[in-house]
Amino acid sequence: MAKFEYAPAPESRAVVDVAPSYGLFINGEFTESQGGSAFKTVNPATEEVLSEVADASAADVDRAVAAARRAYNGAWGRMSGADRGKYLFRIARILQERAREFAVLETLDNGKPIKESRDVDVPLAAAHFFYHAGWADKLEYAGLGTNPRAHGVVGQVIPWNFPLLMLAWKIAPALATGNTVVLKPAETTPLTALLFADVVQQADLPPGVVNIVTGAGATGQAIVDHPDIDKLAFTGSTGVGKMIARSIAGTRKKATLELGGKAANIIFEDAAIDQAVEGIVNGIFFNQGHVCCAGSRLLVQENIAADVERRLKRRLETLRVGDPLDKNTDVGAINSKAQLSRITELTDAGEAEGAERWDNGCELPAKGFWFRPTVFTGVSQTHRIAQEEIFGPVLSVLTFRTPQEAVAKANNTPYGLSAGVWTEKGSRILWMADQLRAGVVWANTFNKFDPTSPFGGYKESGYGREGGRHGLSAYVTTESNG
Repeated sequence: MAKFEYAPAPESRAVVDVAPSYGLFINGEFTESQGGSAFKTVNPATEEVLSEVADASAADVDRAVAAARRAYNGAWGRMSGADRGKYLFRIARILQERAREFAVLETLDNGKPIKESRDVDVPLAAAHFFYHAGWADKLEYAGLGTNPRAHGVVGQVIPWNFPLLMLAWKIAPALATGNTVVLKPAETTPLTALLFADVVQQADLPPGVVNIVTGAGATGQAIVDHPDIDKLAFTGSTGVGKMIARSIAGTRKKATLELGGKAANIIFEDAAIDQAVEGIVNGIFFNQGHVCCAGSRLLVQENIAADVERRLKRRLETLRVGDPLDKNTDVGAINSKAQLSRITELTDAGEAEGAERWDNGCELPAKGFWFRPTVFTGVSQTHRIAQEEIFGPVLSVLTFRTPQEAVAKANNTPYGLSAGVWTEKGSRILWMADQLRAGVVWANTFNKFDPTSPFGGYKESGYGREGGRHGLSAYVTTESNG
């Protein structure tokens, strides 16, 4: 199929100033690490070193938690909800004003296409602060229980796939409900969190309300284990989530865990096929498939499977893979060498187990971490690619005959985060949504997010909800829930 050729349309890097090194953000100011080392963060599209970042020690985490506790016991804890809301509104407006700067930095550090950073990540991050700002003085009317009040100091650990957006998902509800925060960004994508620290200063947020400590697993473990942390919020792998649950078992700490997924995207014979194909592409190739709720398992009704596969492959031949800063790019770079190795291992296993592999054959850049959008057909329920989370641009196609079989196959996974249903029958959508063990079920769309809507899963996809009124409940304690 002939493809349109696009002239390069690169976004300017000049809009963001990346410092050669960064310290930690504790008690309202940047500070050097005490006893910690440093690590490099790289651009996954070029393998160029962007900056050197402090690797926080346990002593640094102590300082951050102490600063958060002082702020909670001091100005922030005594502040009215209306005044807290003003700070959140201010942060939201600053994010909007500096949106281009944040979008370029996110793309440099993460590898995702600039059009996704610009049109999805940064606007949604601002929207979360706007939405939660509105709740700050209305918590007693949110149906959370009697006399809702903050837990105190919240430890938050976020992943590398949506660095700024996950920060907003975590920090906005915590501040709206009166908590203070110690947040650790992922070690491969710390730069937008550190730029957010600049926003915290610009907004004149009281010192210690938000503290940002960078580092790898040991830094996150120090936050989890710290005795003065009241509540934990984690988004990441199921394996790490299980470790956190074990670590806090028997303690007073509360936790929300948003973990992995292996979502089914279910296409019925009466679906609008071209619309569904766009939903399939958005479901698995958005953000290079680095999405916990990605529609990585495509379940197609048997009698339309050949037609859907043909149209899908034709559509994938038009996807543009390359420079994430180019505004025409559809699929950017894989976030790290380690993640690329994981994707390669699982796709090799798919071939070895007998599934048929197809990719669009596009040319890949010589430098950086890249993987072509890939589709597997002839997949069975027992294949690793149908059971394990790949977290990359890889789609497994299975078929079904009846709605009951679709439900059985969709639910046959350790995960339960999301699902998609494509059909013209409203009654079938409602029946499927009731039967599917998934926290989010999209109808005739996929990967749509809104701050007002709760997000979270069942089974090994974690527990608790983020976003919406339900997401507020994780950040408060009440007389009715202790």
